[in-house]
Amino acid sequence: MLKKIEYGKNYRYDSYTWEELKEIIAQDRVALLPVGSIEQHGRHLPIDADSFILEQMCIAAAEKVPKDILLLNLIPYGFCWHHIDFPGPLSVSGRHLSDFVLDITKSLAYHGIQRILIINGHGSNAPYLEDAARRTVLETNAICGSFISYNLAKKEIAEVRESEWPGGIAHACEMETSVYLYLAKERVKMDKAVKEIGFSKSKYHWIDTIGPSPVSMRTWWSTISESGVVGDATLASIKKGEIIFNAVVENLVQLIKEIKNRKIVNRKDHH
Repeated sequence: MLKKIEYGKNYRYDSYTWEELKEIIAQDRVALLPVGSIEQHGRHLPIDADSFILEQMCIAAAEKVPKDILLLNLIPYGFCWHHIDFPGPLSVSGRHLSDFVLDITKSLAYHGIQRILIINGHGSNAPYLEDAARRTVLETNAICGSFISYNLAKKEIAEVRESEWPGGIAHACEMETSVYLYLAKERVKMDKAVKEIGFSKSKYHWIDTIGPSPVSMRTWWSTISESGVVGDATLASIKKGEIIFNAVVENLVQLIKEIKNRKIVNRKDHH
């Protein structure tokens, strides 16, 4: 199952010469920019989980619609200071992340790319990538969207879910562990997988990727988890991972097609 972005693939942004790229950009493809994270994922998953899984999703989607997409190199680092009490996380500040991504999207727009999607593999990147997408629209002529990969498959995830709600799917959990098992089971230490749901539940706040709470309370991860896990990794399976992975990929393909064919409407000043 494991795939790498092969050099020379016609969906790879960086595989073209500048002269070739000029012709490719004229095809009005969708630029897809993946942003992940390097951070702890319990004792059973490698710290590359967010970045590795996201890149595999993007490759799989790109191979289905290679003439509609320009896949950029994944940005492996994100905002994860809240995990810093565990060895491993490499974090950048939220403002820096937003500015960095904006510089990339503005460069794409300057070259004539009008359709940009920022796909996020790590929940805590979300506000900063949304900010970058918004500023891209305000500062260029491109359309730009930002989204978390798993949000494309909430229905399918809910259908295979066995862990409790809220809390069973949050971090290094049933969902993420299942997908990693499907992609590279030899890297997963299931004998060290645990169930740990250590946050304080209330009427207004909880932690769950698929059913977020109305109030977002931020905290140091070490105050709610001893293992680094929030969720139930013991319920993970390869079959669940296959279903979730394929659902994200298929919906991503459909999204790319939709954005590729979306009419770009010029703004109108009503002053």
